[in-house]
Amino acid sequence: MTIASIYAPNGGKDFPAKMRFLEALDRWAASFQHAGRLLVLCGDLNVARTDMDVHPKERKPRAIGQLPEERALLERIISRGLVDVGRALDPDNDRLFSWWAPWRDLRARNIGWRLDYILASERLAARAASCPVQKDVGTSDHAPVVATFG
Repeated sequence: MTIASIYAPNGGKDFPAKMRFLEALDRWAASFQHAGRLLVLCGDLNVARTDMDVHPKERKPRAIGQLPEERALLERIISRGLVDVGRALDPDNDRLFSWWAPWRDLRARNIGWRLDYILASERLAARAASCPVQKDVGTSDHAPVVATFG
C-alpha cells in the first residue's frame, strides 16, 4: 500500500501549474490502478468536488477551486479505482467542509469549502469505518480529515 500526503497548488498565481500537477497526479494514480496496487491519496487537493462541497454563500462558478475543468480532472483521478471516503460515508452532508477563509468567523459559522480528501483504493475504502473532518482541531484554515479502516 502506498499512502501519499498531497498538497495541490491552489492555482491562484499559476493556474496552468495547478492543472499540470493534477494531470501528473492522475497519471500516477492510473499507474497504481493498472498495477492493481493499493493507494491512498490524502490531503489538500484545492478543488471542491461539487457545488455541495461549497457553502452556498461561497459558490462562485468562475472561482479557482470550483472550475469545471478542475472538477473534471479530480473526477478522472477518482475514477482510477479510488473512492472519496468522506463522501462515501457521509453522502448527504452538505456542510462537510474542511477549509474556511480566515475572516468573519467563517469557520465558527461553518461557511467553507471541502478541499481536503482521503481517496482510497476501492478494496481499502470498503473497510472504512469513519472519515470525519475534525473541525475543532488545530489553528490552520484547514481541518484534519482522518479515516479509520477496520
